[in-house]
Order: sequence, then C-alpha cells, then structure tokens
Amino acid sequence: MALPNCSLKVNRELLDTSFESYRLSLDSIPTYNVELDAAVAEVKLKDSQYTLDHVRAFGMYNYLHIDPWYEDSVYFVDSKGRVLNLTVTLDTALGKPREMFHFESDPISCEGEQLCASLSLTSATWAALSDGTGKLTLLRTSKRGESSHIKWEPMFSERLGEPFIIVHSLAHVRSHVHTIEVLLLRVQKDPADTKGSGFSISLEWITCRKKEKNTERKYGVRKRRMMKGKSVPHYAAVEPQGKGIVVASEKPFAFTEVDGLPLEEPLVEDMEVENPGPIYFWQQTEEDVTLNVRLPEATTKDDIRFKLTVDCLRVGVGDHAPLLDGQLFAPVDPEASTWTIKDDKSLEVSLQKRSKGPLWSEVILGDRRGEYLMSDEQKSQLQQRLSYLTSEDLNPNPEKDKPPCNAQELEDCDMFPEDSSTLMRFDGATLKPSHVVSLGSNQFLFSVHIDPSEMPAFCLRHDVDALLWQPRPNQDNDVWEHISTFNALGYVQASKRDKKFATCAPNFSYAALCECLRRVFIYRQPSPVDTVLFNRKEGRQVGQVAKQQVANLDTNDPVLGFRATNERLFVLTANNLFVLKVNN
Repeated sequence: MALPNCSLKVNRELLDTSFESYRLSLDSIPTYNVELDAAVAEVKLKDSQYTLDHVRAFGMYNYLHIDPWYEDSVYFVDSKGRVLNLTVTLDTALGKPREMFHFESDPISCEGEQLCASLSLTSATWAALSDGTGKLTLLRTSKRGESSHIKWEPMFSERLGEPFIIVHSLAHVRSHVHTIEVLLLRVQKDPADTKGSGFSISLEWITCRKKEKNTERKYGVRKRRMMKGKSVPHYAAVEPQGKGIVVASEKPFAFTEVDGLPLEEPLVEDMEVENPGPIYFWQQTEEDVTLNVRLPEATTKDDIRFKLTVDCLRVGVGDHAPLLDGQLFAPVDPEASTWTIKDDKSLEVSLQKRSKGPLWSEVILGDRRGEYLMSDEQKSQLQQRLSYLTSEDLNPNPEKDKPPCNAQELEDCDMFPEDSSTLMRFDGATLKPSHVVSLGSNQFLFSVHIDPSEMPAFCLRHDVDALLWQPRPNQDNDVWEHISTFNALGYVQASKRDKKFATCAPNFSYAALCECLRRVFIYRQPSPVDTVLFNRKEGRQVGQVAKQQVANLDTNDPVLGFRATNERLFVLTANNLFVLKVNN
C-alpha cells in the first residue's frame, strides 16, 4: 500500500523576505560560573563504537537536561552517580547543585559495555532515568519547583536488555490508571548487515503502568514495541496519551515486533503491483504547469472532487481518499486555472503560475508519484547549459566569466545526504505510518521543548532560514504546524564547522549555537532600534535590527551540554556549569 504522503505547510506570514543580516553587537553578556565538586559522568566512545551512528547517538549526547515545567532549572549526572539540579533565581547568588537521586552504583565505573547515563523529565512530578548499562528507573519527583529539597523516589527499576539512552518519555492516565511511556534508543551489532556498517538502530517503545490493587504503588511493564532502522533518528517522540509516535530520520523506521513476537510482513496489495508507474504526468512553461492525473474507469465529471487555493491543490474521486493533496511548489492563480476530463481516462489540470519565469522542481511538495515530461525545447536548453560538464578538463576555459563549479569548493551546506530524510507519524494502535513527509533538502537542525503539554518541536532548514515546527497530532489537516522562523539561521549554522549544539528560547526571542570548545553564538530576533538608521543602498529608514552576539567561556574543557530558557543559556562542561544572562 502506498505511503500516506503529506507536506509541511509554511506559514508565509512568519517569513521575513526583507531580512538583510545580523549586526554584530559588542554588548557583553553577563556570564556566571558554577564549579562542580565532581566531574560530569561523561562516557567516551570505545574502539568498538566507531560508526557515525555511534557518534550521533552517544558522542553528541546533550548531558544537560532542562525542566520544561520549571523555568531556569537544569539537571545532569556526575561521576559520583548523583542526579544534580541547579535552579537559578538570582544570577549573582548561584548555589551549589543539589542532589536529587543517587545511583546504587557509580554509572561510570560499571564493567562491560557502558553508555552515558540519560535522563528524561516525564511530567511535572515524574522522571525516567537510565544508568547506561540497560537499567530503566522511573522516579516520582514530587512537584520539583515547590519541593526541590525532596529527593526522588524510585517506583520502578528493571533491566531491559542491552544498554540504551532515553530519547523521550511522558506520563498520562489511561482507563483511570497512571501510565508512563518511554522511548529507548540502541545501536546494536547486526550480523545480517554485511554491506553496511554491521550495526542496526532500534527504538523501543515501553509502556509502564501502575499495578492494580497494590498498596506499595509499584509499576510494571505493560507493553514493549520495537522499531528498527539503519540510521540514528534526528527526532523521536511519543504523542500525548501514547496515541502514536513521530520519527524523523535519514533512513525510514518500521515496527518489527511487539512483546518479543515478530510482526507479520504486510501483504502488498494487488492494485499496487498492477500499477507501479506514476499516478500523474506533468509539464511546465514559464507561465503555467499542466498535469494529467490517471482516473479510475467510468469516472464522470460529477465524481471529481477538486479544490485549488493559491498554494494548495486537492484532487479526489467520490468519497475515496484524495489522489493528490498538499502544498504546491509555488503560488498559482486559482481564477486562471482550469481542469477537464480527457478521454474518460485522465484529469487534465492547468495551473497558472502567479510568478512568471521560475521553473518548478515538483508539483506538490514531497510528492514523488509524478513523472516530469520535458519538451524538446527545454531539453535543448538544458543540454546547452550543462555542455561544459562533458569536458575532460575540470575547468577547460578559466578565463570565462562563469567558470564551472569546482567540487573541492563546495561547503557543507551544499551537500545533501544520500537518502532523502523522512518525517513519519506511526499510529499507536496499528503500528503503521499514518503521515509521511519527505524532508528532502530540509536539513534537521535541532529539537526543543516549547510547551510541556506538547511534543518537542523541531527546527528544519528551509533555504537560508530555520523554521520551527510543532507536531499537532490532533489536527488531521495540519499535523505539523509552522510556529516560528529564525531568519538566515539555516545559512549561518552551515558556516559553523565546529558547531556541536543548537537550540532556541521557548518564546522564540533568540536562537543559539554552541561550538565544541568555548564559543557560544546568540542570534536575536529583529527588535526596534532607538536611533534613526538608513539603508545606504536603498535610502530607506531601518526600523528593526537583528543582533548577533558572541560569548567566550573561560574554560578549555569541551562542551557537554547546552540548553536555553527565555532569560538564560546554560552551558555544561566536565567541571563547570556556565549561566549566561541573555534577556532581562
């Protein structure tokens, strides 16, 4: 069965087409330093953990955890096996981090394979903790902001197989029973993978519930679901109420087993075998786009369900699922566009481009089920443009005004992954994909908690900008909502070769990048200026300015953690926790 394709609908009101650049500000950023009495429990990669997936999953792990329910409160695990908390109320009077929980054994001194300890704040009163050896512990924390002096109480502790890190967790009440969902990530040896790295990636979705009729209020595992893939996911999270799971990755994931029993392979429908070709063909000129959509037999004009807006197209037949549905590559003029049935076999749709000239690379964003037909004239023009590529010399005529591109001059921002990344939403009941988005060249930048009642948001590069998307699983027509834009951040971050972490403030007032060593970059949203400024080239007055600030930390230790609140940035190294006052 064909995957249910959909698209990311950009809110153009959140785009700033007149944005020029960031102005470097020399304003100092107040920086405060907390010296740790024990080093952070950093676990470095072993010789056996040599793949890029190991680096992404464990080598780039963010050891600092922020509390979405209580602002300016962060957590980390130190080498003594303590979960420590620092809550800032006054920057000039920072106390020592406070112990909230202590492992039975030091997580960094265990024998055998060892991963970093990982923490996930599940709700305002619960947390999930891994010691890095394969044990999951669920902790009742009480209301952390009000009872920060109360140590956390373990309510569940069990070994769940090979070592893992926790990528997400949440709590909810199902059928009047308190339930906790936890998502675990593993990189495991895979003898069957002879052509690849020899490792496979698994995501295990664990459901724990409070045991009934038990006065000790203990919890047990209710269900275990396993997903497998070939690349570490950029993003993975469980939906509220445990109704589904969202995964973004370079190579797709699929559920393989439930409670240790393998899932049966889905049967391929006969219709898909009979019709493996494209469902529509399309052509274009500078003024319009024409597409022919294949129709079922005996389709009449009354059966057609056609809807066209400036930037969206939907084509359906009767009460069946739409044949085409999504955001158009570029705006069109609905009044000047038409459709007609041809030979009772296809629907011909003519779309009038709103902007004459630019050629489209696809009709509907993310839809790969169409085939582009190029005219003889377009083929000839393309052949002339690309003729220099057939030369045996890299640059046969260097005196030309426009020499060909030299592959050695390409930057990281020009490269694309071999596999097109996908964003997939899996239904929790059927364990099958319900929504699929092809991310294409929309590079994944970071994820961040904006609202603790929602799933984590994720940031993607769109052209030069960075767009923040909030999953809204309850909205059928708009599952991914564009909630904010960081101007030119997509371009800026590509130039930071030593970048390790990126994040943004929950109120979108700034985005921040952090290098492996010492330097932090802050990019503020445009704000009004007090003085009168003019653009020299255009002669117009400038009312707003976007600022860039750079902070240099007083340390030679690598950065291990990086988190942002509306007012502060927290930067964790092996022996220090730095607090940067970004907003007042």
